[in-house]
Amino acid sequence: MSPADARGRWQDRYAASLMGVFGPPQQMLVSGRGCRVRDAEGRELLDMLGGIAVNALGHAHPALTEGLAEQMRRLGHVSNLFTTEEQLVLAERLLEVSDLPEGSRVFFANSGSEANEAALKAVLRHRQDTGRSRILALTGGFHGRTVGALSLTHKPAFRDPFGPLVDGVEFLPPHDLDALTEAMGAGDVAGIFLEPIQGEAGVVPLDPGYLGAVRRLTRDHGALMILDEVQTGIGRTGDWFRFQGAARRAGEDLTPDYLTVAKGLGSGVPVGAMIAAGTQNSARLAAGQHGTTFGGGPLAAAAGRITMETIEADGLLENARTVGARLADGLRTLDGVTEVRQFGLHLGVDVAADARGLVAVARDHGLIINAVGERTLRLAPPLILTAAEADEFLERFAPVLASAAPADPDHRPEGP
Repeated sequence: MSPADARGRWQDRYAASLMGVFGPPQQMLVSGRGCRVRDAEGRELLDMLGGIAVNALGHAHPALTEGLAEQMRRLGHVSNLFTTEEQLVLAERLLEVSDLPEGSRVFFANSGSEANEAALKAVLRHRQDTGRSRILALTGGFHGRTVGALSLTHKPAFRDPFGPLVDGVEFLPPHDLDALTEAMGAGDVAGIFLEPIQGEAGVVPLDPGYLGAVRRLTRDHGALMILDEVQTGIGRTGDWFRFQGAARRAGEDLTPDYLTVAKGLGSGVPVGAMIAAGTQNSARLAAGQHGTTFGGGPLAAAAGRITMETIEADGLLENARTVGARLADGLRTLDGVTEVRQFGLHLGVDVAADARGLVAVARDHGLIINAVGERTLRLAPPLILTAAEADEFLERFAPVLASAAPADPDHRPEGP
């Protein structure tokens, strides 16, 4: 069977058995190791997306594969009627690296959307208790696809097909301090949701000074500040959490009331968490007011523990900083690259060509990349990416750019 016939066969099987919410898959992948994967046609590709910032340890990392196999031999699932040592260890480690105040606690979920749902329910409890009716989020923000998380996500194309969502949510433009001050000054805001770096908008950071203003205003006016670090947490930006690096730059405390994390936490195993800062925030959701069947199960918790232990033992925070800077420096020398925003191994790359067209061309050159806009690529490779692999990417990516058709200067994208 020819490669084209084989491709057509699995594409037909996919179309006949799976819902079309993702569109046709780009390729069928069959195996991976480190920062490389192999497709069904036998081609090897350098993975510069990491499952969209998920595979922190790459593919088939021995610590993860061996640790998860051992965990399955002991316990795979117990429900939250019970706890396990793995769950306790992971919760304690998250509290340690987030450096949140005494009395902070963790709620485990299965995804970033679920972590944000938990945070939203905490804000709704605060709204119920205080009578504050409004919830703020930012234009360009993305917080998930479930109904609550989607209510906080700005892009109309994601929201409009479903009609009214959670009431009382309003969107502010990032960095507009006048709009923020006016909104908070009304005294009726229950909480505000922010990503410290807006990933779906093109890896666009919020200025540390702006984050500082949000933190001061929320404290002054009795509102909650929720930081969505689903993409940026667990070492992606070279810190355990982006708010920590931003706090150093701002020279002030940016500790949120609630912090959400997922993606890289399990290195491919679904695990998310909402971390509540301090005793009052931890007690806002009482027994029976929220729950999950799978969240924090022994397999997921083991994946989180192993991921965090390996990041620390192998110096992957420093690796994200140094290899990410090397990538950014190299990209800035390439014709066709117009701007690079780099935070560890979280990079937004603006290009002169059609970004979505470049994704397909890049696959032909053995690269996996991602477009988050008509002119913007996102790179989020495994945190284990080496300097040699970064150089290999740059060498392969240069002809991708050179072969691309120029973008239509009159085209305007509809959103992030």
